[in-house]
Order: sequence, then structure tokens, then C-alpha cells
Amino acid sequence: MYLGIDIGTSGVKAVRMDPSGRLVQAASVALTISHAAPGWSEQAPEDWWQAVCRAVRQLDGLGDVRAIGLSGQMHGAVLLDGAGAVLRPAILWNDGRCSAECAAVWRDAPDLAQVAGVRPMPGLTGPKLAWVAVHEPQVHARIRHLLLPKDYIGYRLHGRFVTDRGDAGGSFLFDQARGRWSDALCAATRTDPAWLPEVLAGIEVAGTLTAQAAEALGLPGGLPVVAGAADAPAGALAAGVVRDGRGMISLGTSGQFLVAAQSYSAAPDQGLHSFAHTLPDTWYHMAALLNGARPMQWFADMVQAPVAALLDEAAVTDQGIPLFLPYLTGERTPHGDDTIRAGFYGIGNATTRGQMLRGVLDGIAYAFADAAQVVGDQMPPPEVMLVQGGGARSPLLLQTIADVIGLTLARIAGAEAGPAIGAARLAAVADGAMTLDDLAQQPETDLTITPGDMGRHGARLQAYRQMYQALKPLRGSV
Repeated sequence: MYLGIDIGTSGVKAVRMDPSGRLVQAASVALTISHAAPGWSEQAPEDWWQAVCRAVRQLDGLGDVRAIGLSGQMHGAVLLDGAGAVLRPAILWNDGRCSAECAAVWRDAPDLAQVAGVRPMPGLTGPKLAWVAVHEPQVHARIRHLLLPKDYIGYRLHGRFVTDRGDAGGSFLFDQARGRWSDALCAATRTDPAWLPEVLAGIEVAGTLTAQAAEALGLPGGLPVVAGAADAPAGALAAGVVRDGRGMISLGTSGQFLVAAQSYSAAPDQGLHSFAHTLPDTWYHMAALLNGARPMQWFADMVQAPVAALLDEAAVTDQGIPLFLPYLTGERTPHGDDTIRAGFYGIGNATTRGQMLRGVLDGIAYAFADAAQVVGDQMPPPEVMLVQGGGARSPLLLQTIADVIGLTLARIAGAEAGPAIGAARLAAVADGAMTLDDLAQQPETDLTITPGDMGRHGARLQAYRQMYQALKPLRGSV
């Protein structure tokens, strides 16, 4: 058996996978996010570790585990001192505090975006270090190690400072074409290269499970722990998206529209993310949406009703639907705008909550239309996009996205556990139970959605895009 652990934003998932790649069992533990100031988003790394211990101990057959793979949320900054102690809460991918630092890099060194594969954005790791240098100099002075979220868990498992190509690639500190840390990007973000972990391919063993970690998790000591993968490439691995032109959509808290590539190119001015994949000599183009399927749960919380009930109400009508911008935490692709916020337009006295949720679904789909356009300008997406993530539970949302982007969507069986399964597959390759060719095998799907007539969406998509432009001047005023 192979263990996959995914450090998500809303929770930790742990899965057991058999040598054939079949998901045997899954467990999860919820996490909370701290918002200590407007635009801030933080978590305590110790909370991740405790959640990992609880999730793994919910699984059966731990004595049969042969290797461990890791996945986790991208771009977070975990700052450690010389003794490996955490200096402050981790600053997460959806944190917007360092917009001024990003603007300075974009102004002073725009060519660095081609090196990094993305323009400087507040969610990325490197600019967070520049913010810490200015606003928390006493913390910055004590930094001796910088880790990504899953790599902190790796450190707790095996005691080494290691990352993989995919997590390094999403940091705004990595030279994508050369496959190594960039001195120029480090200098621009006030990051000491000595702080950075060793970079391995995701299938390489980073270390072995210590006796202390084994006791905490209920696992045998000495198990190999592979470097693993950031959640986007790990999800791609679960979908077999490792070869040129294959693509997937992720519908989690955030959203991704991702297509694999066998050569490196970049279009950062369009908000595209062109990053190293976790496997050698592989990259991917990704449109990154900060809000994914999250607006559905947000709206359900606001009206204090279950998402499933609201989806039933939303399915009744496609008339009188208000427009909705889904930018609860700003947006990366295509806008690179951390200050824009969500909003409805077109609500009247007769508007129902079902119509409002239908507007939310439309807004998510229109965001993916922007994503598909940006990726398509670089390379054409496949006719069938695999889909994973919690939002994939809703056929209505999938049908709306398919209608708007004009592509067939195929939902992966066990779609919610995608990144954790990808992590377990990497562990299986490291142990010899699977091969690199096995990683390219497409998984089973349990639902296929073909695009219908775009119908009402054509004019609404145009209005949605105009709505962003109309509200853009009001950023920060409300």
C-alpha cells in the first residue's frame, strides 16, 4: 500500500492506494484560516501537522504502507529559524498583503517574469519574503530556512529541507528553463538563496520516516518519503496529465485550467502561469483562479442553507439570473488583481436565492472561460478536459462550464482526492510498483458532460467582462 497526504487549504486528506493505483481508503481533517488583517490569509504549520497525524490514524492497514507521497497547497511561505522552529504563521497562496512589493518588481525588473514563468503576484512565495523584510524585519533577520507547506510536513516526517520541481516552480524564485533557483529572483524578493531547500523530482526519495514521526502517525519507521508535488501538478498526475497537450480542470477552493507541455514557454503578461512539472523535462501552462468553486459554499453560508438544496433550486430556472463576479479574494488569471472583489448585478425584488446561486455558477464558468482563452492563446487545450475537486460533485456546475468553454468535461472517479492520489502514485513509482509510463495512464471517469448550446451565456459572458472593467476603478473604495 502507498500513502498519499495532501495539505489543502480547507483540510488535510490522506489516502491509501494499492500498487495498481486503485484508491482503497481516504480520510480528511478540516483546517481553519486566520485573517488577522484585511487581505491576510494565514495558517499555523503545527495545525497542518496535527491534522496529518489525525487523518493518517483514521486509515486502516498502516502496517502495509511501503512509501509515502506528499502534496500541498502552493506558494505558501513557511519561515524557520536555524533550529527548524517556525518563526511566524505561514502566509498562504490567497494572501494579498504584498501587492506593493509585487508592483515594485514588475516596475523595476519586468524581464524576471519570463524567468519565473509568471508575473509577480501577491500570492506567490518570493514577494512574501520582500514584505516580511519591510514589515517584520526582526523575523526576516532570523530566517534560516524557507519551505513550502507540503515540504514543512516533509521536514516533520524525515527531518530534511527538500522540495520538488513543481513547488519550486510556483515560488517566483525558480528559473523554469534552467531548473534551478534563480539568484536574480532571490535578489528581487530579498530572499537569501542559502535559505532554499534542495530541489528533487517528485519521484525521488527525500528522506526516511523518523522514529518520532512514525510513532505520531502509527506507521512503521524508516519508510521512504518522496519529494512529492504541489497540489496542481499532483492533481495533474492523478489525472494522467503529464504528456504534451493533455489537460485538466480543478474545482477546489481555488481553480485551475491546466495543460501539460514538453517544452518551456511563457506568457506572463496574460496572467498565465508556466511552471515546471514535478517530473523531469516537463512543464505545464495553467490559468490560476483564486476562487474556484469556493463562491458556492460562501453563498450557502450567507443564506444559511445547504449547497445541495440551493443547487436543486438553481436548476429550476435559467431566467432572471443576476450577473456575479466571483472574485471573493481578488483574481490572478487573467487580471492579476488582488483588490477586486465579488459582487452581484441585476438583483430585483423577485430574485430568489436559487437564481442567485445560478448566477454564482455562471460566474465560476465565466471565470473558466477567461482561463481557457488565456491557456488557448499559448497552446490549444484538448477536446476533453478531465475534472477533479469538490466542485465537480455538481453536474449543473460542470454543464455550465462545458457550455461556456465549449469543451467536453470528464469527471475523474474519486475526484475530490486527486492531489493525494497523485502523491501516492509518486510514492509507488519510487518504490518500483509503478513506472513513469503508468503515471501517464488516464484514470477512470464516472461522468461525461458534453457542451450544449451556449444560448444565454454569449451576451452574459460579454457583460461579465464589461462588469469587471466597470468596477475596476472602484477597487479599494468599498
